[in-house]
Amino acid sequence: MKQKIIFVISLLFGLMFINSGLNKFFNYIPAPADLPEKLVKTMKAFMEIGWLFPLVAVAEILGGILFIIPKFRALGAVVIFPIMIGILLTHILTAPSGLPIALVLFAINLWVIYENRDKYLPMVK
Repeated sequence: MKQKIIFVISLLFGLMFINSGLNKFFNYIPAPADLPEKLVKTMKAFMEIGWLFPLVAVAEILGGILFIIPKFRALGAVVIFPIMIGILLTHILTAPSGLPIALVLFAINLWVIYENRDKYLPMVK
Protein backbone atom coordinates (compact mmCIF):
# COMPACT_ATOMS: atom_id res chain seq x y z
CA MET A 1 0.00 0.00 0.00
CA LYS A 2 2.84 2.39 0.90
CA GLN A 3 4.45 1.88 -2.51
CA LYS A 4 1.18 2.74 -4.27
CA ILE A 5 0.83 5.96 -2.29
CA ILE A 6 4.45 6.90 -3.02
CA PHE A 7 3.91 6.19 -6.71
CA VAL A 8 0.73 8.28 -6.92
CA ILE A 9 2.37 11.23 -5.12
CA SER A 10 5.46 10.92 -7.32
CA LEU A 11 3.33 10.67 -10.45
CA LEU A 12 1.34 13.80 -9.60
CA PHE A 13 4.49 15.69 -8.60
CA GLY A 14 6.30 14.67 -11.77
CA LEU A 15 3.32 15.49 -13.99
CA MET A 16 3.07 18.96 -12.45
CA PHE A 17 6.68 19.68 -13.39
CA ILE A 18 6.33 18.14 -16.85
CA ASN A 19 3.25 20.30 -17.43
CA SER A 20 5.04 23.41 -16.20
CA GLY A 21 8.02 22.73 -18.46
CA LEU A 22 5.85 22.08 -21.51
CA ASN A 23 3.89 25.26 -20.80
CA LYS A 24 7.13 27.26 -21.00
CA PHE A 25 7.58 25.99 -24.57
CA PHE A 26 3.99 26.03 -25.83
CA ASN A 27 2.34 28.62 -23.54
CA TYR A 28 -1.03 26.84 -23.41
CA ILE A 29 -1.92 27.97 -19.87
CA PRO A 30 -2.57 31.73 -19.77
CA ALA A 31 -1.09 33.70 -16.89
CA PRO A 32 -3.61 34.97 -14.35
CA ALA A 33 -4.59 38.60 -14.81
CA ASP A 34 -4.03 39.48 -11.14
CA LEU A 35 -0.30 38.70 -10.89
CA PRO A 36 1.72 41.06 -8.68
CA GLU A 37 3.56 43.73 -10.70
CA LYS A 38 6.90 42.65 -9.23
CA LEU A 39 6.33 39.10 -10.47
CA VAL A 40 5.33 40.30 -13.95
CA LYS A 41 8.56 42.34 -14.18
CA THR A 42 10.61 39.34 -13.07
CA MET A 43 9.00 37.04 -15.63
CA LYS A 44 9.53 39.59 -18.42
CA ALA A 45 13.20 39.83 -17.45
CA PHE A 46 13.53 36.04 -17.53
CA MET A 47 11.93 35.93 -20.97
CA GLU A 48 14.35 38.55 -22.29
CA ILE A 49 17.21 36.20 -21.45
CA GLY A 50 16.63 33.90 -24.40
CA TRP A 51 18.15 30.74 -22.96
CA LEU A 52 16.88 30.84 -19.36
CA PHE A 53 13.25 29.74 -19.80
CA PRO A 54 14.12 26.87 -22.16
CA LEU A 55 16.80 25.69 -19.71
CA VAL A 56 14.36 25.71 -16.81
CA ALA A 57 11.71 24.05 -18.98
CA VAL A 58 14.04 21.21 -19.98
CA ALA A 59 15.10 20.73 -16.35
CA GLU A 60 11.45 20.62 -15.25
CA ILE A 61 10.48 18.12 -17.94
CA LEU A 62 13.52 15.91 -17.38
CA GLY A 63 13.23 16.13 -13.60
CA GLY A 64 9.51 15.35 -13.74
CA ILE A 65 10.05 12.28 -15.92
CA LEU A 66 12.87 11.03 -13.67
CA PHE A 67 10.76 11.67 -10.56
CA ILE A 68 7.99 9.43 -11.86
CA ILE A 69 10.28 6.45 -12.56
CA PRO A 70 11.12 4.76 -9.22
CA LYS A 71 14.64 3.76 -10.29
CA PHE A 72 15.53 7.38 -11.16
CA ARG A 73 13.41 9.20 -8.55
CA ALA A 74 16.45 10.20 -6.48
CA LEU A 75 18.06 11.83 -9.52
CA GLY A 76 14.80 13.56 -10.45
CA ALA A 77 14.52 14.99 -6.93
CA VAL A 78 18.02 16.47 -7.21
CA VAL A 79 17.32 17.91 -10.68
CA ILE A 80 14.11 19.55 -9.46
CA PHE A 81 15.54 20.80 -6.15
CA PRO A 82 17.08 24.09 -7.43
CA ILE A 83 13.90 24.83 -9.38
CA MET A 84 11.90 24.15 -6.25
CA ILE A 85 14.07 26.61 -4.29
CA GLY A 86 13.31 29.26 -6.94
CA ILE A 87 9.59 28.52 -6.75
CA LEU A 88 9.63 28.73 -2.97
CA LEU A 89 11.57 32.02 -2.92
CA THR A 90 9.29 33.51 -5.57
CA HIS A 91 6.23 32.74 -3.50
CA ILE A 92 7.81 33.95 -0.27
CA LEU A 93 9.03 37.24 -1.74
CA THR A 94 6.55 38.24 -4.45
CA ALA A 95 3.45 36.05 -4.65
CA PRO A 96 2.53 34.70 -1.20
CA SER A 97 -0.85 33.43 -2.40
CA GLY A 98 0.86 30.40 -3.95
CA LEU A 99 2.99 29.64 -0.91
CA PRO A 100 0.87 26.77 0.51
CA ILE A 101 1.17 24.63 -2.64
CA ALA A 102 4.85 25.57 -2.98
CA LEU A 103 5.48 24.37 0.58
CA VAL A 104 3.67 21.09 -0.09
CA LEU A 105 5.73 20.50 -3.25
CA PHE A 106 8.93 21.44 -1.42
CA ALA A 107 8.07 19.01 1.39
CA ILE A 108 7.48 16.20 -1.14
CA ASN A 109 10.81 16.94 -2.81
CA LEU A 110 12.66 16.99 0.54
CA TRP A 111 10.92 13.79 1.59
CA VAL A 112 12.08 11.98 -1.56
CA ILE A 113 15.62 13.31 -1.10
CA TYR A 114 15.58 12.11 2.53
CA GLU A 115 14.18 8.70 1.59
CA ASN A 116 16.97 8.25 -0.98
CA ARG A 117 19.81 9.65 1.14
CA ASP A 118 21.77 6.40 0.87
CA LYS A 119 22.03 6.95 -2.91
CA TYR A 120 23.64 10.37 -2.38
CA LEU A 121 26.23 9.24 0.20
CA PRO A 122 28.81 8.02 -2.35
CA MET A 123 28.98 11.56 -3.75
CA VAL A 124 30.06 13.06 -0.43
CA LYS A 125 32.44 10.34 0.73
